[in-house]
Amino acid sequence: MSLHRLLWAAAVALAAVFSTGCTGLPDKVQPVSGFELPRYLGTWYAIARLDHSFERGLSQVSAQYSLRDDGGVRVLNRGFDAAKGEWKQAEGKAYFVGAPDVGHLKVSFFGPFYGGYVVFDLDKDGYQHAFVSGPNTDYLWLLARTPTVSPALKERFVAMAQERGFDTSGLIWVEHPPAGTPRQP
Repeated sequence: MSLHRLLWAAAVALAAVFSTGCTGLPDKVQPVSGFELPRYLGTWYAIARLDHSFERGLSQVSAQYSLRDDGGVRVLNRGFDAAKGEWKQAEGKAYFVGAPDVGHLKVSFFGPFYGGYVVFDLDKDGYQHAFVSGPNTDYLWLLARTPTVSPALKERFVAMAQERGFDTSGLIWVEHPPAGTPRQP
């Protein structure tokens, strides 16, 4: 094989890795079936999460999901950085990894690099809460349609996460204003 062909083959292999990114599933995590994207769209509040750089130090974290013209999902994440007194936001895009009725998507905020977004528990009656992981056990969220949830739901989230190998001792319970208090703009 010529050097040119070898370099081309290596470039194609790297492009395949970077374009799919880390969209796999953590061990013991299975995405929900019967997922209905139109019902999932809208605003979700981050109730709990594991620490990671892109939400570190933020309160009032929310995600807004809407349809894109290309059939994907527009993702707009927002959070308030109290130390700087300002809102941070990041816009991304998401697409189904497989069938559109399975809660397994890939999301990108950085060009061609995608990470897994796995809905592994969902209130299928009202779409009021979702347990979400990334491609491994370093990423975990409890999302809800309201900024607060019941203690029973929090306990269920922690138990299910522990059963699936997440280190719940590192959970961050996201601060949101008390009910009736206006959110930051």
